[in-house]
Amino acid sequence: MSWIEALILGLVQGLTEYLPISSSGHLAIGSALFGVNGEDNLAFTVAVHVATVLSTIVILWREIVWIFQDLFKGKWNEGTRYAVNILISMIPVAIVGFFFKDQVEAIFGSGLTVVGCCLLVTAALLAFSFFAKPRQREKISPLHAFVIGIAQAVAVLPGISRSGSTIATGLLLGNKKETLAQFSFLMVIPPILGEALLDVKDIVVDGADALGGNISLGVLAVGFVAAFLAGCAACKWMINIVRRGKLIWFAAYCAVVGLAVLIFS
Repeated sequence: MSWIEALILGLVQGLTEYLPISSSGHLAIGSALFGVNGEDNLAFTVAVHVATVLSTIVILWREIVWIFQDLFKGKWNEGTRYAVNILISMIPVAIVGFFFKDQVEAIFGSGLTVVGCCLLVTAALLAFSFFAKPRQREKISPLHAFVIGIAQAVAVLPGISRSGSTIATGLLLGNKKETLAQFSFLMVIPPILGEALLDVKDIVVDGADALGGNISLGVLAVGFVAAFLAGCAACKWMINIVRRGKLIWFAAYCAVVGLAVLIFS
């Protein structure tokens, strides 16, 4: 992998992880267009995913500090309730990761047709959440956290946007726009870090065979920095977009790209 390829994939990962257009789907499309396959290189995949997690921490550090401060008080409060909701939201994706990992990996290798169809599903979900007007709720309940977690689990499919599916699901449930983007980005930190740790274990156990190709530290650094900077920009941008209710434009984008993928694949 060259540094140009690492730069492209890092930027794609960082931007599309937060914008509701599916990072996995766009990486698959980029691989097909340019002959670049970052997903086959385990070290690169770990680097860019950790970079996007760090970008979340940088942008939402105040909220993270608030949660831990409340947790260390040792009593039930808003921060503790928020942390419990995040843990509840992780249950569905943990079930998928532990019991259906092989099936998910098989879907990733099944071609771009699946990506095109899933992008159309993302477009429909974003559009529906834009036009639906459910009764507004002040706080995300544990039940809603679990349902949003189911949306995150479904988003393991390439082309289903994680941020798009979780935010749209929360909007359909009636949760406030001001809190949804923040919750959506914070809830993904533990699963991504957990997956990265498992991948690091594979690298340590299997050695060079797990890396999936020849890649230098310089190329890894380029991909990491690109994903981090793009992630910071996209995370901050997406929070403002959700507050303004402009998800319909991303629905149109996903529909156009999904149709193009189905036509040309």
